[in-house]
Amino acid sequence: MRKIGITTTVPAEIIYAAGAAPVDLNNIFITSPHKEQAIAAAELAGYPRTVCGWIKGIYGMVAKFRAVDKLVAVSEGDCSQTHALMETLEELGVETLPFAYPFDRDETALKRQMDKLAAALGADWPGIEREKERLDEARRPVWEIDRLTWQEGLVSGWENHYYQVSCSDFEGDPEGFAGRAAQFIAQAEKRNPFRRASLRLGFIGVPPIFDDLYEYLQEQGAQVVFNEVQRQFSLPYERLPFLQRYLAYTYPYHVAGRVADIAEQVETRRIDALIHYAQSFCFRQIEDIYFRKRLRVPILSLEGDNPGPLDARTKMRIETFLSLLKK
Repeated sequence: MRKIGITTTVPAEIIYAAGAAPVDLNNIFITSPHKEQAIAAAELAGYPRTVCGWIKGIYGMVAKFRAVDKLVAVSEGDCSQTHALMETLEELGVETLPFAYPFDRDETALKRQMDKLAAALGADWPGIEREKERLDEARRPVWEIDRLTWQEGLVSGWENHYYQVSCSDFEGDPEGFAGRAAQFIAQAEKRNPFRRASLRLGFIGVPPIFDDLYEYLQEQGAQVVFNEVQRQFSLPYERLPFLQRYLAYTYPYHVAGRVADIAEQVETRRIDALIHYAQSFCFRQIEDIYFRKRLRVPILSLEGDNPGPLDARTKMRIETFLSLLKK
């Protein structure tokens, strides 16, 4: 099966309908034992220090480790540095296909992008619709894992993050992924719920590059019951037709849509406060202004650069924030 790299969530149904498997390069980068070498490879190639760690990691995984056969890169609606990533990988002979989410959520423009990607990969719409039904079978247990997180208190914030973020590519094996998720649910349902006294937090922003954030929050008596962007990767819009799902998907479009989704989940999940994570040197740090003006709960803003554990300064800021909330 051909491996098609992706830089963030794209319509995976199109890739599977083309007889290929999507590979989320963020996921294989952050879980790789060679992530430091991947970043070093990008910097040796000339990537500046002030470039996003995720972008450098993706470049290294493709350039140094040849993780995929070709790349579908989201050129609008994700990272402004993706354009340069595509250009530098093309210089190495990697075939890249752009995919753009229209900022104004124009349905015709999005359909045109899907048609273009399908034609480039060799997929047709009957096959895409069949894959939609197939991938929904893998999404349903993830939606249940999310419910068990915030409603039953049986799933940790990190476990919630892991299963939802994996919906970008279903680990290249939707049936196998669905089976593992179902097995996890069976195990989680036998647990005792987390302590009700724990602070209930929402995590908004891109998935963190830190490898111990969720564990540290739990050690400090806080439980993440909402992962904003990761939940969007699972496309929790089962009743919507295929195209409308990717219009409802909030992450690539105007931040106002994200704020409305976050505000609804804050109320539904009884969230005490939010942690807004943004990557160092990323334009999405500016969106913090919007979140603070529109959301009526306390917000702690964090940023990270390269993969690794939390640094002492970030731990201190988390401890102070949680201490104030508890008082």
